[in-house]
Amino acid sequence: MRAFADPFSNSPNGELTLRLPEGGIDPAWLARPLLELGLDGSQSSRALRVEMPPSGRWTSSEAAFLARCVTELAPCGVKGLPHELAKLLGLASTVQGARGIEEPVLPSGRYAAEAAAFLALLGEIVLYLPRFLAGRARMRRADVVEALAESSSRALPIVAITNLLMGAILAFVGAVQLNAFGAGIYVANLVGIASVRELTPILTAIVLAGRTGASFASRIATMQGNEEVDALTALGVRSAEFLVLPRVVALGLLMPLLYVYGCAFAVLGGMVTAGPILDLSVVAYAAQTKLAIGGVHFAIGGLKALVFGVLVALIGCHCGLRSPRSAAGVGSATTSAVVGSIVGVIALDAVFAVCANVLKI
Repeated sequence: MRAFADPFSNSPNGELTLRLPEGGIDPAWLARPLLELGLDGSQSSRALRVEMPPSGRWTSSEAAFLARCVTELAPCGVKGLPHELAKLLGLASTVQGARGIEEPVLPSGRYAAEAAAFLALLGEIVLYLPRFLAGRARMRRADVVEALAESSSRALPIVAITNLLMGAILAFVGAVQLNAFGAGIYVANLVGIASVRELTPILTAIVLAGRTGASFASRIATMQGNEEVDALTALGVRSAEFLVLPRVVALGLLMPLLYVYGCAFAVLGGMVTAGPILDLSVVAYAAQTKLAIGGVHFAIGGLKALVFGVLVALIGCHCGLRSPRSAAGVGSATTSAVVGSIVGVIALDAVFAVCANVLKI
């Protein structure tokens, strides 16, 4: 059996040298404490120099032993490694640190960190938009098509049903109240303005938050758990450009179209409900709806739909990227995405309401 010398030695300049044998390391080193391999435990946080004979070859055993040394010694720097191996080693150290015992963080600090990370992601997407418009963004066409399908055709049934029922409920409540004053025809105004300006953008965004935003979060969280996001980083591909940008663009572009689609079903639901109760004809209801709804209402509702779509996609992707690397992390990311999107949509709608009141529109 070949004898193995202790791999660690100290140099006069304070560096710690790790000499790897030509034929590979002793497998027993992986289980032995480093102090038994010639390591001087009185020094710490020093540079680590790795030396391997020219004919030596890196295998998984050498890489695992080196990663263990870096984790336990926490040196100021590692010298003598190939560039590709140094990059992967830094990534592995980051992953191992993320899987270790986390220090308790106060809620205020955690929320501040999440807000800062979300704003950083938003900034990256804004910077990548010109590259996307120029057709130079690094993304797969299949991912864009999948995001478009997830944000449009697959959401059509639930958007239609939700807005149809919402319009019917508004018409029923309005008919009961307005008919007592002989103003039943104004049910069309109530349903039309409330749907186009407020309820349809909010309901459509909430539906997509529970469906599409949650899907974005779960998929990216699964990729995070499988270390696919780390693989992209090691290859020099930014996750914000490759994973987040196509989803944000897809949902941002298709939300206004879904908003118009939802408005049509909301008005239809009001018409179907108010007609029999108030004995209104379809022509009379449609004419009153046309008089009530102006272009400014559609402009406000369409702008809300665009902003809400971008917000839902961003929150879903952000929660997926920040999820813990475990199976439970996927569920946690999905829940956080849905809750965060709903709260964000309602908060943004309040901002829109204040701004519209200030501008008197």
